[in-house]
Amino acid sequence: MTASAQPAVQRDKSHSHGAVVPESSRAEWFTSYDVGAFEVPSGREEIWRFTPMKRLAGLHTGAAATGSVSVVVDAPAEVTAESVPRTDPRLGAGGVPADRVAAQAYSSFTEATVLTVAAEVRSPAPVLVTVTGPGAGKVAYGHLQIRAELYSEAVVVLDHRGSGVYADNVEFVLADGAKLTVVSIQDWADDAVHVSAQHARIGRDALLRHTVVTLGGDLVRVSPTAAFADRGGEVELNGLYFADAGQHFEHRTFVDHAVPNCTSNVVYKGALQGEGAHTVWIGDVLIRAAAEGTQTYELNRNLLLTDGSRADSVPNLEIETGEIAGAGHASATGRFDDEQLFYLQARGIPEDQARRLVVRGFFHELLMKIQVPEVRERLEAAIEAELEAVGV
Repeated sequence: MTASAQPAVQRDKSHSHGAVVPESSRAEWFTSYDVGAFEVPSGREEIWRFTPMKRLAGLHTGAAATGSVSVVVDAPAEVTAESVPRTDPRLGAGGVPADRVAAQAYSSFTEATVLTVAAEVRSPAPVLVTVTGPGAGKVAYGHLQIRAELYSEAVVVLDHRGSGVYADNVEFVLADGAKLTVVSIQDWADDAVHVSAQHARIGRDALLRHTVVTLGGDLVRVSPTAAFADRGGEVELNGLYFADAGQHFEHRTFVDHAVPNCTSNVVYKGALQGEGAHTVWIGDVLIRAAAEGTQTYELNRNLLLTDGSRADSVPNLEIETGEIAGAGHASATGRFDDEQLFYLQARGIPEDQARRLVVRGFFHELLMKIQVPEVRERLEAAIEAELEAVGV
C-alpha cells in the first residue's frame, strides 16, 4: 500500500477485512483524566465489544481499591527512581486515558513511580521493575512513568506477577534523540485481572522499542498508544502472547502520526490452545493530514494449536493525506502449516518435534528482539512449558 494508491481520506469500513470499524475517526475519540467524564460501558461499545465485561471484576464500574501492589525497582545508579504524589506536575505527560478503566486508574492511585534516565546517559544495565499484584480477591490501581531525557538510552523490563485485580497507566516520555527499549511481561497467576493503558510520547529523532509479552492471568487487556511530538521519531510495537483454556488476552495498539517523517512498525504474534482460549488484537494507525512522509506497517499472526480456541484480529488504517512514504497491514489466523510439517517430517523429524519447531520458529522473530538474555531465556522456557502442557 503506497501513497499513490491512497485517497485523501481513508475511512472505508471494508478496509479492515470485513471487520467492524468505529463510526468515528480515531482522531475524534474522547480522552480525559476524569473518570466521571466517561459513561459506564455496557460492552456494546466498539472499544469494549470483545471484552467479557463480567470478568473485569468491577474495574469499569468504579471498584474501590482494597489493596495495593508492590513495586520493586532494581536500577543502576545512572537511573533515578522516585515515589511521587499524584500532584507531581510531570505525571500525564505521556498521554491521556481514552477509556473509563484507564481514567479510573488515573483517578485512584495515591503514589506513582517515576524512573528517569538523565540526559546523555546510557544505562549500563537493564532496569528491572517488578510489580506484584495485591493478592487474591483484592483490587489495586497504579501509575508508572519512565522518562528518557535528551539523547539518553536505556532498557527497562516491567515484570507483572502475582494475584488480584490491577489497573494502571504506564507512561513513556522520550525527549529528543532518546532511545528506550521496554519489555512488559504479564506473567500473572491464573486468577489475575490486569487492564493496562500504556502511553508513549516520542520526541524528535527518538526511538521507542516496546514489546508486550502476555503469558498468564484470567483476563489481561493491554493498550499501548504511541504519539509523535516531532519529526523523525520511530516506534516499534511488538507483542507475543500464548493463551490457554479459558484465558482472555486482549491487545489494542494505536499509533498516532500527527507530524511529518515518522516511522512505525507493529508486529504481534500469538498462539492459543484449549477450550475457551480467546485472544483479541486491535491495531489502529492514524495518519493525520499534517503527517506527510509517514512510513507505517502493522502485522498480526495467530496460531491455533487446538480446537475450541478463538483469535480475533482487526487492523485499522486511517489516512488523511496522500503524501506518505508507505502504509499497510496484514492479519492471518490459522493452524499449523502443513507444508512446513511435511518438509520437516520428510527429513526424518518426528511429527511432535516438527510441531514444536514450527511454533518456536513462529515466535523466533519476536524473541530475538528482546535484548536481555535472561528475559529471553525465561520466555523461551515458558513457551516450551506451554507446548509440553498441550502435547505439541
